[in-house]
Amino acid sequence: MKSAVSERMADVRDMYMAHTMMRREFRLLPQLVRDVASGDVRRAEVVGAHAELMCLLLHLHHEGEDVVLWPLLLERGGQEALAIVPTMEEQHHAIEQAHAEVTSLLSDWRVTAQGGGRLADALEGLLTVLLDHMALEEKEILPLAAQHVTAAEWEQLGQHGMAESPKKTLPLAFGMVMYEGDPEVVKAVLAHAPLPARVLMPIIGPRLYASHAKRVHGTSNPPRVGTN
Repeated sequence: MKSAVSERMADVRDMYMAHTMMRREFRLLPQLVRDVASGDVRRAEVVGAHAELMCLLLHLHHEGEDVVLWPLLLERGGQEALAIVPTMEEQHHAIEQAHAEVTSLLSDWRVTAQGGGRLADALEGLLTVLLDHMALEEKEILPLAAQHVTAAEWEQLGQHGMAESPKKTLPLAFGMVMYEGDPEVVKAVLAHAPLPARVLMPIIGPRLYASHAKRVHGTSNPPRVGTN
């Protein structure tokens, strides 16, 4: 097993921020879809584009865990990891199935604004399995990661998502996370970014999300996880 005694270990607080963002946006999505009037294709495109972005962020987030995190924990985490990682993998499979159902309905709904009830139901199904997964991950996986994964390895999770995401979505995605993020953790996440990103992202990200939220949610201050 690789020794990490002299290395800085993972600061997993950014994962809690990402989960908070996903809880907020996926909780709001079913009603957003239901509120679109049948045939209102302009509004369906706005909500649908947001749903597509959230589905992409979720997919990349879990893909990074599959590729980077699970192998490291299975290698180093002993019986604790062996007991929980297979459950995480099973939950990812269930989430991907629910995710596939959502995306299969989403493309047609965006252009027709018909069948929104089915899409909203599928989003609720996705939300159910996603909430269960994130709660268990926070309870069991993140403490293990903090013990057995180095900071450099942990950063590979974020790098995977950034590498696979369309570059134009990154500032918005960061603003979505910052909306309920701990400023101290946000600063830590940006600490190793290039100087322009460290300076500009805290300004641009929240502005982009405020504009996006106004368009999608009807307010620049949508309900936070702790208040909705």
